[in-house]
Amino acid sequence: MNVDVDELKCAEEGLRESEYKLRQLIETVPGLLWSADPAGEPTQFNQRLLDYCGMRLEDFQHGGWETFLHPADFPETAKAFYQAIQTGTSYEAVHRLRRSDGEYRWHHARGEPLHDREGRIIQWYGLSVDIDEGKKTEDRLRRSEAHLAEAQRLSHTGASAYDATTILYWSEETYRIFGFDPRDGLPSREAVWQRIHSDDRNRVRAEVEHAQNDKGGFSSEFKIVLPDGTVKYIESIRQPVFSTNGGLVEVVATQIDVTERWRAEEALRESEARFRDYAETASDWLWEVGPDYKFTLLTENAFGAPAANRLGTACWDHALDLETEPEKWRLMLETLDSRKPFRDFVYRGLSGNGSPMYVRASGKPVFHANGEFRGYRGTGTDITALRTVETEARENEWRYRESQLELAHTNRVATLGQLTSSIAHEVNQPITAAVTYALAARRWLSAQPPNLREVDDALSLIVKEGNRAGEVVGRIRALVKKMPVRKDAVAINDAILEVIALTQTEAVNNSVSVRTQLAEGLPRVQGDRVQLQQVLLNLIINAIDAMRDVGEEERELLISTRDGPDGVSVEVRDSGQGFAPAALERVFEPFYTTKPEGMGMGLSICRSIIEAHGGRLWAIPCEPQGALFQFTIPATRADGS
Repeated sequence: MNVDVDELKCAEEGLRESEYKLRQLIETVPGLLWSADPAGEPTQFNQRLLDYCGMRLEDFQHGGWETFLHPADFPETAKAFYQAIQTGTSYEAVHRLRRSDGEYRWHHARGEPLHDREGRIIQWYGLSVDIDEGKKTEDRLRRSEAHLAEAQRLSHTGASAYDATTILYWSEETYRIFGFDPRDGLPSREAVWQRIHSDDRNRVRAEVEHAQNDKGGFSSEFKIVLPDGTVKYIESIRQPVFSTNGGLVEVVATQIDVTERWRAEEALRESEARFRDYAETASDWLWEVGPDYKFTLLTENAFGAPAANRLGTACWDHALDLETEPEKWRLMLETLDSRKPFRDFVYRGLSGNGSPMYVRASGKPVFHANGEFRGYRGTGTDITALRTVETEARENEWRYRESQLELAHTNRVATLGQLTSSIAHEVNQPITAAVTYALAARRWLSAQPPNLREVDDALSLIVKEGNRAGEVVGRIRALVKKMPVRKDAVAINDAILEVIALTQTEAVNNSVSVRTQLAEGLPRVQGDRVQLQQVLLNLIINAIDAMRDVGEEERELLISTRDGPDGVSVEVRDSGQGFAPAALERVFEPFYTTKPEGMGMGLSICRSIIEAHGGRLWAIPCEPQGALFQFTIPATRADGS
């Protein structure tokens, strides 16, 4: 049997030609082509894929394709691929594939299933396209946009674009500046205009219209008000873009939130205004000098003369005490040359009208950022009036002290006048004794034979009584004599006993019993012995006078001392009628007295003396009767404190 095979051969030849063309097509496709069975196992790769990875088809089977993917991308790719295999849906992924030289490049992969007539998947076909350059460009663009957005956020600068009727673009920072929510989309131009403060809205509209007519860019500043009432200050720069026929295409603009800068500038303006007001109204003046110490700046009230008259001169060019106080100026120049600040330097100079004036100056050095010395700046004050007042105050204080000493002396003399009988008794006692001893000596000399031993004893007693009279007179003279204030270490118990001896006759004549409780081992006090004895004398005489109206058996004067935390304490206590509450409050006032013949200065002077010694004097009523006057004086301890 003969069979015609020409037709069969032609069919086979056509099939081979078709397969060849298909193979050529597959190999020339600019991508990595692959196929897999329904389970996802690779069945065929084009040569471009094999050449790209440098692997064989067998290397990809049984999960070997994991080595073909970047380790960071494999989990997500495998998950998407096997999910597509299980669901029969299309597969798509972006991942990095390893090239034969080890470099990973980004690819976009897609896979589609092939179904038979019954809808069963019989094969998977896929394509991976190299998108490395585009992906890297996209990443760079994304980073650039992120950096730009961050820069806008940090600089509070927003970007926008709009045409004649519509806003075309707003950056994230623009939304933040104007307080709109990006999720609501682009706002209308009218909504934006409503955010501009009503004080600025018409002005900004006019500026926009003027710029469009002139076809030029412009900038402006204005305030906006957010819905919560927050006010911001905005600086906007706009640049219009026109078509070739002159029509407006769009306006590109930036909006900068300058609220912080505006507030800082406003604070600076207010500070400068306050500083200017202070400078113009203050009695002080401001000055600056250069490295040569010559004035480069002076406020108008400096030296009571126009500032221009002193510029270019140094302060010592007008000083009057350079020769009289050279040491002061030498130290001042050393301070300046060592670049140290100085404070309250006082010198005598000439005022603007040529009269002498006293100036008090303070200053600090000024340096450039590179450390270069630029001079000094500071303040000056005319203290001429203050110096005059201080001089008058010192003179008044000197006159006051002289008056106080004179008054204290007068008080001592007056007090001693009250003790005339006591003084006479104190002086007469040693004189009478001396006369008695002299008469006895004469009798012993007339005896036969003369009793020379008794005569010698009598003469010794005469000398003793003479010295005793001299001591009494010396104490009285010390109290009466005006002497300068001394600061001696005074044994207060000894000073008290001397005053008691001086007032003994006065106490006896008034039937006053005097008792003492003087503490032993008292530290000495620092002060003037005569003045302290004057205080004791006043207190004792006052106490004796206070007891004249009570029964003689009740008249008792107690003088005691003790050591305390505030120093040595001295107490003078009487048993008289005491003080009424009103009198107790006024007893130390000058010219207040309860005695018909009193001056009312004794206790006031006593308090002044004690306070001048750093102590305190006060009075306390006693129960059932009497008064206690007490004062304390700081003690000089063994350690010198």
